[in-house]
Amino acid sequence: MSTMSNTPSTKNLVDTAAANDSFKTFTKAIERAGMSDTLRGAGPFTVFAPTDAAFEKLPTGKLENLFKPENKEELVSLLNYHVVSGRKSTADIGKWEAAKTVNGQLAPIKLTDNQVIIDGAHITAADIDSSNGIIHGIDKVNVPTKQ
Repeated sequence: MSTMSNTPSTKNLVDTAAANDSFKTFTKAIERAGMSDTLRGAGPFTVFAPTDAAFEKLPTGKLENLFKPENKEELVSLLNYHVVSGRKSTADIGKWEAAKTVNGQLAPIKLTDNQVIIDGAHITAADIDSSNGIIHGIDKVNVPTKQ
């Protein structure tokens, strides 16, 4: 007899994030960046989604500035720094020294007291399943270094 908890989610990454009250700003950012179609696609992707509280920690005006049409490229780069190809659980990620993000940069990973930390952001909600990947909620918006 199978239980509902073992049934894979039928919602894609975008819809899964949108259904979670902690990811409203992240979902809006994905839409503004024009990345919805990609993250609704086949994937699979692992997304480190900053919570709304994480976005609130950004300097005043930073998010509004990123949401301006002329800064779309910077917003896409920032969001792609939160995405890794493949479906990776926290157990997988905790074994890594760094994650190769979709934007091409490596995000350093540490495991401290069984807590996975990616580029200084603690995973606060782990292994949120979706049909085309997995979401990990994080408590900080990670900003890629300029290339």
